[in-house]
Amino acid sequence: MLSWELPILLWLLPLALLPWFSHNTEKTVAWQAMLPHDRLSQFLTLLLKSLSSLAIAALLLALAGPFIPERLVERSRQGAEFVIALDRSRSMDDIFARPPRNTLPIEAFSTRSKRTVSGDYLLEFVKRRPDDRFGYILFSTRATEILPLSYNRDAILATIAAGGLGKGLSKTDIFQALSKAASLFEGEPYRGSRNILLISDGGEILDADEKTQLQRRLADMRINLYWIYLRTVRGMTLDEQEDDNLLWLDMPERKLHTFFKSLNTPYQAFEAGSLKEFAAAIDEIHRQQYQPLIVEERLPKQSRVNLFLYLALLCCAVLVMARLYTGWGVYRAYRQ
Repeated sequence: MLSWELPILLWLLPLALLPWFSHNTEKTVAWQAMLPHDRLSQFLTLLLKSLSSLAIAALLLALAGPFIPERLVERSRQGAEFVIALDRSRSMDDIFARPPRNTLPIEAFSTRSKRTVSGDYLLEFVKRRPDDRFGYILFSTRATEILPLSYNRDAILATIAAGGLGKGLSKTDIFQALSKAASLFEGEPYRGSRNILLISDGGEILDADEKTQLQRRLADMRINLYWIYLRTVRGMTLDEQEDDNLLWLDMPERKLHTFFKSLNTPYQAFEAGSLKEFAAAIDEIHRQQYQPLIVEERLPKQSRVNLFLYLALLCCAVLVMARLYTGWGVYRAYRQ
């Protein structure tokens, strides 16, 4: 729907009727028989007056500043909604996939920190999903909302790129992280697929009240949970194995993983002990989360002034051509 910068100018639109009150075409002739009934001339007269009125109206409408205001439109796309919860504890500054001390490296390993590797893969993940909506939080001793759910691709990429600045704290509070991530979906309509992507190298033993809150909240809001666990203890897996070290049985990471599996919501864990495993986890999440999605797109304000100016220009061009043709006809008549 059109809006106007200067709607008061619309009151001048009756001026477009001025061409119909022009009587300067009356001529005196000596013999009436010289004026045959010419329907084509009558039609052209009506056409030229109509074009004159249209040109005046178009110029007045252009001066009034027509525009379509900024608005939200819904479109059907393929994708999902993600809230990324990235661990910013001190351990995330350690080298990713470092081999144990006093051992010879069998294969080349990354010299980048877990934080840097996570940021690089997240940037690539966002770039591959143009129709998704992303939110972003950082957490250590407490969770901080950095970016609410947004379709703004530049803002999302800039937030992830800047998320690695500074040093982290020692404690990891997973409960705060998931609670804050879920809160970003509050008050939002369900669009097809809600996901929390948790990236952390540690776990936490939750108490009964925290477990109840998370279980109810994630289920009620229909949120899927993904956990990319950046393996810290070499050889330890989240699921128990027959040849497990006894020291691993009560690890917080395993306790947390066991709780996540009991949730009444889809959950999947990925263990990343190398760049290849991290990339495979991102690829699998990317493959799974292509669901029909209702996307809200914000369309900016659009000016429609040029449309009316082009219309006025076209009308004036026809009127000028008609005037030139009339002058040329009069000139030829006098020459003869």
